[in-house]
Amino acid sequence: MVWLVVAFAILYFGIVKTTLPRLGRTIDARENQIMGDLDTAGNAKAEADRIQAEYEAGVASAQEQARARLADARSEAAKAIEAKLAETNAELNKKMDAAEASLEEARAKAVGEIEAVAAEAAAAIVEKLTGTRPDEAEASSAARAALA
Repeated sequence: MVWLVVAFAILYFGIVKTTLPRLGRTIDARENQIMGDLDTAGNAKAEADRIQAEYEAGVASAQEQARARLADARSEAAKAIEAKLAETNAELNKKMDAAEASLEEARAKAVGEIEAVAAEAAAAIVEKLTGTRPDEAEASSAARAALA
């Protein structure tokens, strides 16, 4: 029994003295490696978060620039449309003025011809009724007064 205890003690202390320090170093090494890996993972996550924030800021900036450019383009298009509309309105006003002038000229010509025909008819009627033909100026002024 004593020999068994002595053998067990020698074996136990031999294994404990040689194995426990190695086991302790291995555990410490694994713990250090795990801590290092956790630190590396934390740094990588922080870097990924920073890159994502920069990306999102870049996307937001690009969207804002696109909105600004779109607003500028809309504004420029509206100005171009307004300019074209003003130009078209000016052309239409010129055509309308020309048409009104042409109508007024035609109206004046028609009124003049109507007055001439009315004066001629009035002179013919007066000549038939009285036997004498009235003066052209007098017949023209009487027809003009009757038409007005």
